[in-house]
Amino acid sequence: MSEDTSGFRNAKGRQRPQVRRDADRGRSQQRPSERRRSTDPARRVAWDVIREVHEKDAYANLALPRALRDRRISGRDAAFASELAYGTLRMQGFYDKVIEPSAGRGVGQIDPAVLDTLRLGAHQLLGMRVPSHAAASETVALAREVNGAGAAGFVNAVLRRISERSREEWVREVTAGRQPLEALGVEHSHPDWIVRALRGALVGSGAATADNVDEDLQRLLAADNDPADVMLVARPGLSTVDELVQAGAVATGLSPFGARWGGGDPGSIAAVRDTRAAVQDEGSQLLAIALAAVPVDGEQQEWLDLCAGPGGKAALLAALAAEQGAVLFVNEVSDHRTELVRRTMDAVLRSGVEVMIGTGDGRDLGAEEPNTYDKVLVDAPCTGLGALRRRPEARWRKLPADVAPLTTLQGELLDSAIAATKPGGVIGYATCSPHTAETAQVVADALKKHPNVVQEDARPYFRDASGTPVEGLGEGPAVQLWPHVHGTDAMFFALLRKN
Repeated sequence: MSEDTSGFRNAKGRQRPQVRRDADRGRSQQRPSERRRSTDPARRVAWDVIREVHEKDAYANLALPRALRDRRISGRDAAFASELAYGTLRMQGFYDKVIEPSAGRGVGQIDPAVLDTLRLGAHQLLGMRVPSHAAASETVALAREVNGAGAAGFVNAVLRRISERSREEWVREVTAGRQPLEALGVEHSHPDWIVRALRGALVGSGAATADNVDEDLQRLLAADNDPADVMLVARPGLSTVDELVQAGAVATGLSPFGARWGGGDPGSIAAVRDTRAAVQDEGSQLLAIALAAVPVDGEQQEWLDLCAGPGGKAALLAALAAEQGAVLFVNEVSDHRTELVRRTMDAVLRSGVEVMIGTGDGRDLGAEEPNTYDKVLVDAPCTGLGALRRRPEARWRKLPADVAPLTTLQGELLDSAIAATKPGGVIGYATCSPHTAETAQVVADALKKHPNVVQEDARPYFRDASGTPVEGLGEGPAVQLWPHVHGTDAMFFALLRKN
């Protein structure tokens, strides 16, 4: 669909202006007609992935690797495409605020495919180290290829206006006159309701006070926009951190089983291909390690992962259970998700570790198997607000209305877990969201319903690779991890004991 460019005609009303840029900014002096008519493969694949995300509700972290493999894009080109696609999706809220005054119209009045081209161009101009002339000329070439010649002129004119200001100047422009929290959301490209939820979580968990919360909130929002490192886990008894280091990873100081992968496909590591190791955030690792370390009485223990998919925590928990002579039972709600767990745990199962895997509604399991398990993990479905840096499109898909049904489900799963736990046993309640409604409130409601359950301090069980207590976990008794403090997803963990 061609875009109307009438808002950018010169005084004669017909001829588009020749695009000239200040020499000191390296701006292009080419007319759109003089530029290339197709772009490079990296930019094209980034645009295709963004369109798939917006048109088909695809997940960028699944769509992009598949597209890169299909088109045989690797190395620096793959890294460029990844930053372009993920960065554009993360920052599109900010870029839309920049595009509107530059285009002279609301983003709702711009064809969605053209809008995505403009967002890609804006990210190159304001969020990447791409020279202005290259960002503009390549994006116009992309527009010619995917949007048509008429739209290319529109894209050229809009990008010219965007390039006339620095990012800092645009931040001042688009946040002027807004309330402080709204301005933070615009600058850091977060919906208002998420900004407010994260602010409440910082105060509610004790990570910040009324005096310093806004400073910490800004750090947290900025951390959400930093691409997350690829973290690996060496599953105990199957692999070691040394093996991962020999393959090119770097041991970390947080998880005793963790290593950082510097770049490229982690599937190139033999241990990862064999599922003896895996990609797993260190916060997720620490939760499983903590639950495994909690003392309970009795021999021949049985542990349960109530909602285990896709299986990362379950695989680590199974290996740790085996070291203690315990057996892990794994549950998922559907056959499809159960199969995901089996694939994730392939090496664990092949090693002879005893794991029992079943399919069923976790809300029913407590009634079906009361007073059965010594340890139960409830890694509850949640809004995922703690993993926004890993899922660039997620912040635009989540809605405030999503919270209430999720908290109902979380409460029902926790009730079931408590029923399934033996007297004297423990329950670990975890979410990848710091939202107070999904964390402390769910736990408080469960404690009111179940007078035979007490909450214990989980912080002593969070220790780093050297055995030192992890700092910055909050006031307790629950644990809250943070991207801007720990470099992990914002994982929550509460420890309950059934008396």
